Amino acid sequence: MDSIIFFKLLAVEEGGIGLNFDLLETNLINLAIIIGVLFYFGSKFLGNTLATRRQEIEAAIKAAEKRKQEASSALAEQQQKLAQAQVEAEQIKARAEENATRARAEILQQADKDVERLKVAAEQDLSAQQEKVMRELRQRVARLAMERVEDRLSERLNDDVQRQLVDKSIALLGGR
Repeated sequence: MDSIIFFKLLAVEEGGIGLNFDLLETNLINLAIIIGVLFYFGSKFLGNTLATRRQEIEAAIKAAEKRKQEASSALAEQQQKLAQAQVEAEQIKARAEENATRARAEILQQADKDVERLKVAAEQDLSAQQEKVMRELRQRVARLAMERVEDRLSERLNDDVQRQLVDKSIALLGGR
């Protein structure tokens, strides 16, 4: 409505509608008309557009803040899990070292027992071998002694000596 009044004023002042060739005057009037039209029609459109854009930006900021908060809580949770995992890893490492130490001690103890058992077995085997050698040596000495005695007896015993020996043996047996 304001623009209609403005056009009427322009038409009345000039004496009707006509062309104005004064460049400076017409530019200012055209500029004022454009600004007025833009202000009248554009204020609502621009206001609505800016309000919508503002709401979108606010929603995006709120969403970003929410994502940041979720990321921060997720980061804190993951850091807590990492700390727990590190503690568990240290516990596992400590248990493994303890088990290794215990296993080493058990292995050394078992090795000592095995060495002792082998020593005892070796001593028993040595004793058995010594006894066997001694027994074989005694048997050999006895056999050699018997062979010598037999050789000497056969050399010294003739028929007369054998009869005398038998007679003495009988006399000894009978005289008892």
